[in-house]
Amino acid sequence: MKKGVVMIFVLSLVFMMSCSEKKKDEKSSTQIKKEVTAKEILGNPEYLAISYGGYRERSRDSQPTIPELKEDLRILSAMGVKLLRTYNVQPKLPHASNVLKAISELKAEDENFEMYVMLGAWIDCLNAWTDKEPDHSVESPNNAGEIERAAILANTYPDIVKIIAVGNEAMVKWATSYYVQPEVILKWVNHLQEMKKEGKLPKDLWITSSDDFSSWGGGSDEYHVEDLENLVKAVDFISMHTYPYHNSHYNPAFWGVPTAHKSMPDSTKIEMAMERALKFAQKQYDSVTNYMKSLGVNKPIHIGETGWATISNGQYGNNGSRATDEYKQGLYYKSMRRWTNGSGISCFYFEAFNEKWKDAHNAKGSENHFGLFTIDAKAKYPIWDLVDQGIFEGLTRGGKTITKTYNGDKALLLEDVLVPPSEEEIMAR
Repeated sequence: MKKGVVMIFVLSLVFMMSCSEKKKDEKSSTQIKKEVTAKEILGNPEYLAISYGGYRERSRDSQPTIPELKEDLRILSAMGVKLLRTYNVQPKLPHASNVLKAISELKAEDENFEMYVMLGAWIDCLNAWTDKEPDHSVESPNNAGEIERAAILANTYPDIVKIIAVGNEAMVKWATSYYVQPEVILKWVNHLQEMKKEGKLPKDLWITSSDDFSSWGGGSDEYHVEDLENLVKAVDFISMHTYPYHNSHYNPAFWGVPTAHKSMPDSTKIEMAMERALKFAQKQYDSVTNYMKSLGVNKPIHIGETGWATISNGQYGNNGSRATDEYKQGLYYKSMRRWTNGSGISCFYFEAFNEKWKDAHNAKGSENHFGLFTIDAKAKYPIWDLVDQGIFEGLTRGGKTITKTYNGDKALLLEDVLVPPSEEEIMAR
């Protein structure tokens, strides 16, 4: 072989090896980029968060299948959602573990698919959900198994499970069927934090509890106990809930149309009521922030739950606070996303899809209608614009393409919108 030919061969070989190494480096860089932690995800508007339950029937005995879960996950991913919240890992309800399996399969099918989970572990008191009197001073013996299962799943899917939330509204005293004292939540948070220190859980896994703003010190003084102080110090961040929607009935002072607004157009009255709803949520967020700082603690606070129902035949409907419809849900959803995205707050909006098991005996009960989608694949008013953008093209739910509620007719939608009651009406109740 001639010298010149040899030189060309050598240079070609070096070039090919260089390209190969470059591709490896690029692939490695991509992989590193996708291995994000909870610290990097939470508060990042590029990782929209949502509460997710994929149940489609009136009973949780009918578990959604893996293909059904993958349908939902593709829809949520198209919306820019990359962080889900689940609620329990109970043995008879494999929903959360199946969600993790579905995400894992989608990642294997598409290297660009990205989804993470805040995994909930349900916590109860003794005798919760039985015919016996709940004992709020003693925890359920089932709690230990729930925590163990959550830890196993976090270790099985470390690339997906980035947060464990110990309990859901498990400390708030209006949860009379099951609430526990803060010492129980503290015990299990400390247990999981110790597992991290011992290398028995991923070191970047974040631990929290997801509870009502009042349970995090933002409410009455009865919650300001030493165990709560220690819990605030023990968690990696605070996950608080705020519901102006529910408070339109239980604490309606902010909701009534002021006398000074009496002559305004109905559309203005509604818009201003929703502005007050946002300020109500912000006030509750600030109350938790103030309590936390009073303890000398400075940690992230994110919104573990907030939402707005679209149908109610009860206390939020026509004969109640008149808070319920898709138009108000749309105003609330947009304003919450603007505020939280702009403020570095993750908001696990409640919720992705309607779930009719929540009030199985009352089809028009508000708990069944918090979803941004109906059961049968209709996108509600808050996300009509996403349908217009075509992001759901090719995606289905239960074999049905994604379409708009009210056939996209806003005038028809507005016929179902009611003006909130006046301050005088509220005071007279």
